[in-house]
Amino acid sequence: MIVKEAKLSLFCFISPTILPVLSLITPHFRLDLLHIDVYSIIWLIYLTNIVFMNLIVFVLFSGYLYQVAVRATFLGSVFTGGLLVAFLLPNPWIPYGWYMCVMAFFHYSEFLTIALTNPRTLTIDSFILNHSNEYMIAAVSSWVEFFTEAYFFPELKTLRLVSYVGLSLCIGGECLRKCAMWTARTNFNHVVQSVRHNDHQLVTHGIYSVCRHPSYVGWFYWSMGTQMILVNPLCFVAYILASWKFFHDRIMVEEITLINFFGEQYLDYQKKVSTGLPFIRGTRRVTQQLGTVEDQGEMLSRVPQVS
Repeated sequence: MIVKEAKLSLFCFISPTILPVLSLITPHFRLDLLHIDVYSIIWLIYLTNIVFMNLIVFVLFSGYLYQVAVRATFLGSVFTGGLLVAFLLPNPWIPYGWYMCVMAFFHYSEFLTIALTNPRTLTIDSFILNHSNEYMIAAVSSWVEFFTEAYFFPELKTLRLVSYVGLSLCIGGECLRKCAMWTARTNFNHVVQSVRHNDHQLVTHGIYSVCRHPSYVGWFYWSMGTQMILVNPLCFVAYILASWKFFHDRIMVEEITLINFFGEQYLDYQKKVSTGLPFIRGTRRVTQQLGTVEDQGEMLSRVPQVS
């Protein structure tokens, strides 16, 4: 059964898109001959649609459902705005339009996928819009670099091949992450769990038979792709380093927890399947030097944890 939050969020995400996209692809019947600026009309439709949708959301919903609806409407509006920027504005702004689409879809799809696969853990935080201060700083830094370079070095942002490779990385990373979430279903959570539930199982089939942390692998390459779309050379390097450090620490904490949950079963899984991320082995390097599960648990408990 699909929960009401999923239906509501999908309606609110799609609604800001319909009229602007239809106006973009519909023949304009030679409005240019009447000296009517078609592009201005499309932008006016877009802005009017945003105001109208937010008024509907404000009037019809309250509390938790309002919080879901207003976030989904915001992300749908950003996605639509990205399409208009990509198709209506000239270089060097086109890459930023595709970036807007990628960002909006990622955050919305996180919420929708959790709503469909693991609704008991669904919260407003499932949009992961407020992931962390570091995440926001990284995003703002990429915006600053893009607009600075677009102003001083506009030709840099016209490297379409780089942007298209980045878009492909984002699509591939997105698909990999969502495949992991669908495969794990109720075993997937945005927060590392410290207590094992009765129905918590070790997932080793499907995409998890290829790598131990496919959702992190997908997110890692997705984040790289966002900076390639923008052709941000500085943030591209910074994102790789920051993402690698984050996932290195996160995987260490998560695998300590999984060893405590599943013992020898997880250790056997570690031997067969890699993490999927470059130069990150998780706790495997530590556990290879230890004997019993009890020894491993005692040793691993001394590893510093990250929040």
